[in-house]
Order: sequence, then structure tokens, then C-alpha cells
Amino acid sequence: MYYVIFDMDGVIFDSERKIADLWKELATEQNIPNIDEAVRRSIGITDAATKQVFKEMYGEDFPYEELKKIVSTRFHARYDNGNLPTKPGIRELLEYLHERGIKTAVASSTRTAVVETEIRDAGLLNFFDRIIGGDQVTHSKPDPEIFLNAAAALQAEPKDCYVIEDSFNGIRAAHAAGMHPLMVPDMLQPNEEIKELYEEVFPSLIEVREFFKTI
Repeated sequence: MYYVIFDMDGVIFDSERKIADLWKELATEQNIPNIDEAVRRSIGITDAATKQVFKEMYGEDFPYEELKKIVSTRFHARYDNGNLPTKPGIRELLEYLHERGIKTAVASSTRTAVVETEIRDAGLLNFFDRIIGGDQVTHSKPDPEIFLNAAAALQAEPKDCYVIEDSFNGIRAAHAAGMHPLMVPDMLQPNEEIKELYEEVFPSLIEVREFFKTI
């Protein structure tokens, strides 16, 4: 028996690119330099950790909360109510796992309420047995806490869990948790460090589904 734990942004939804585009849009309006680097460093981590990234790059007086609120408002205006595009193959993969009685969880750095709303709006909530959000953990990825919590919620041993991730910090966290990291790259292609940490890499979730047919 195995279990599957999904990251959300960049894995279930094509949301990381949307968020990055909104930050770029705001950076153009506000004359904020090097926003691509700030966004890149923020992939796969909690909001608290993202705030720290922005403070480190732009100084303690950087109005992160104010600007994040603008980005969030624009994001929800454009993508709420089921308008957030899903990644190719996610529904087919979830249906395959569900049909075989494989328990699944979401372990996302995003707040739990937002995770539940977005997944519900996409019509995918019934496919997941547990949802763990970034507000339920003390430490952000690459710390393994969120994945260990997800395994505990599923009553699973870490060694029996496959983790589907797109971010470097997610792969690091899954590896540190003693799980089986599967990478589906989104905005970042794996470097040499990450290639040593994941077990498999796939171009999309379509190929992930085929992989699970073999185990």
C-alpha cells in the first residue's frame, strides 16, 4: 500500500505563474526592481517565509503586507469561483488513485482555508482524504514538518508516501521526510542538487499517472 501527497500551487493548479505575473504587474506599477528573483526565492514556501524573503531583498521598511494584499485581491478577482486553471492530467490522476483506494493528501504552504476553497471550486475536494495548509505548521518547506504531518493525518509511514512537487524546497522537504519525491517541474527546472534528491521527474501529471500504474 502506498499513499500520495500533493503540493498544490504549481502541481494541482497553474497558480504560481499567475501569482508571479501579478507581482510583475505590481512591480512595474511600483518600480520594484528584481521582482523575478524575489518571486523565484518564494516558490514553495509559506507566506511568513515569503515576507522574510522580501524584507531581506528590499529592506525592513518594504510594505510587503500592503502589496501582498493588492496581489491577493487581484488574484481572487480573476481566479476565484473555479477560474483557476488546473494542471494537465490532475483530474485523471486523482480519479485513478481514487478508483484504487489510494489515500491522498494536500500539503501546501498556502493557508488551509484558501487551499480548501480553491480545491472545492475546482471540483476536486472529494478526491482528498486530508488537507494540511501552511498555517498548520511551524516550519516552512524545506523543513519536512508539513509532509510528516500529512503522513500522520493519513496514518501512513513516511516510507510509504509519494510526494508530488514542483518546487526545490518541496523536493528537499519530501526527501528530508524520508518519502519518495516525484518532481513535475513548473517554473523551475531541476538543478544538480535537486536531481540527487528526487526519485523520478516527469513532464506532466499525465506521466505520473502512468508511473503509478507500474507500482
